[in-house]
Amino acid sequence: MSLENRTLYFGDNLQVIEERFPDNFFDLIYLDPPFNSNRNYNVLFKEGQVDATAQIRAFEDTWEWSTPTIRLFNDLKESKNPQIAIMMQSLFEIMRDTPMMAYLVNMTARLIPLQRVLKETGSIYLHCDPTASHYLKMIMDVVFGKRNFVNEIIWSYKKWSVAEKSFSRNHDVILFYVKDRDKSKFNIQYQSRAESTLKRFGNKTIVSGFDGNGKRIPSTTTEVESSGVKMSDVWEVSIIAPVSNERLGYPTQKPEALLERIIQASSNKGDWVLDPFCGCGTTVAVAERLNRKWIGIDISMQAVNVIRGRMTNHFPGIKVNIDGIPMDYESAAALAEKDKFAFQDWAITLVGANPPSGVSKKGADRGIDGIILFREKVDYSNPKLRKIVVQVKGGGTNRGDVARLKGDLDREDAPMGILITLKDATSEMKREAALSGEYQYTQSTAFPRIQLLSIREWFEGKELKLPADTVNPFKKAEAKKGKDVGQLEIDLE
Repeated sequence: MSLENRTLYFGDNLQVIEERFPDNFFDLIYLDPPFNSNRNYNVLFKEGQVDATAQIRAFEDTWEWSTPTIRLFNDLKESKNPQIAIMMQSLFEIMRDTPMMAYLVNMTARLIPLQRVLKETGSIYLHCDPTASHYLKMIMDVVFGKRNFVNEIIWSYKKWSVAEKSFSRNHDVILFYVKDRDKSKFNIQYQSRAESTLKRFGNKTIVSGFDGNGKRIPSTTTEVESSGVKMSDVWEVSIIAPVSNERLGYPTQKPEALLERIIQASSNKGDWVLDPFCGCGTTVAVAERLNRKWIGIDISMQAVNVIRGRMTNHFPGIKVNIDGIPMDYESAAALAEKDKFAFQDWAITLVGANPPSGVSKKGADRGIDGIILFREKVDYSNPKLRKIVVQVKGGGTNRGDVARLKGDLDREDAPMGILITLKDATSEMKREAALSGEYQYTQSTAFPRIQLLSIREWFEGKELKLPADTVNPFKKAEAKKGKDVGQLEIDLE
């Protein structure tokens, strides 16, 4: 089985890892999974620019005790590794069917195949926060072996905090393990000397020690320039500044300097790097810059699009391979049959929509699968944001689906709606959409209030009639000081 460099996989990383990756393949794995903070990360807009129902969910950080999780839990309890079976049962007796337990079940199920695809010389870095790091370390000890634990790295950073009855929480935890302690590779990293040491010795190598009587010999220097001090397991790396060009607006984005340190320490040029929770693509961007081969996975089509844009903007001429995205009607139909939520996530991006806020990806959607925001052409000095509601149907459809969308537009005070269907619309559906009327965008421009788009029509090149002044929050979002860490706010310029 051969893997292609510079590939992004769209889909569930558990399935991709188990089905697509060979044993002992990757030199370095970095994963930054959701931290189970039970919060949704929403893009916020300035007051008065858009109503609360038009907020966009940038990222959802919630793990559910769902049917797939129960299935994974039962499989882990019957694991051939008795330590894993005992650990899962013991954790469940303490936590029961809580979101934290769901998180740990899903993480354990993914760490096991990650251990399989890691080379014997390879390393894995699991990025987490203190709410779950102690549980994850126990799981890593079982999956990778206690002997193969290397470091608990503390990533320390400064940020604005609203804590009133606790110390400011200004660090994350990165658990560093290897596949085989005796065979692992590691490139020593150095940090600058303390100012007092630099003042006394400069950058020259310091020689010190004890004589035969155990008496300390005064330190001297040689003419050889020192590399610095061997790096400790406490890293002070600044978070990305709100005004930094590096910031993409993705709520969980990590600084490139952090990933650069990890990739340089545990891989060499030409090595394979994997990020199974790719997010906005910091790992793969740094891996590309440092001449590593890379593969990324994300279950969000929005994330895949962000990464693709990031890579093509930063590395002109680069070819990024996308795997898991339907390339024709037949593969789209297969995705709809296999995973209706992945189909929905993919389908809304065909019209430039993003998921709505506060909606569980696999829960009730109140008739909204995606939204497109645009500036209404009423008052140019104070443009108001309006929304286009997008619904996706991967099965059979009829006139009633169009009628329901019309009702949802009224409820949401949305001037326009789009119904994306796997199958072509019937004549009754087209008639119902036409009867919904038009939205007067400007004095001279009007759009159909409800537009229909089948997947077959999209592959054949059909384009919808939409306002040109749409807003992409992932290109304009900036974190604002004083806001909750799970929120972003954007200005409309």
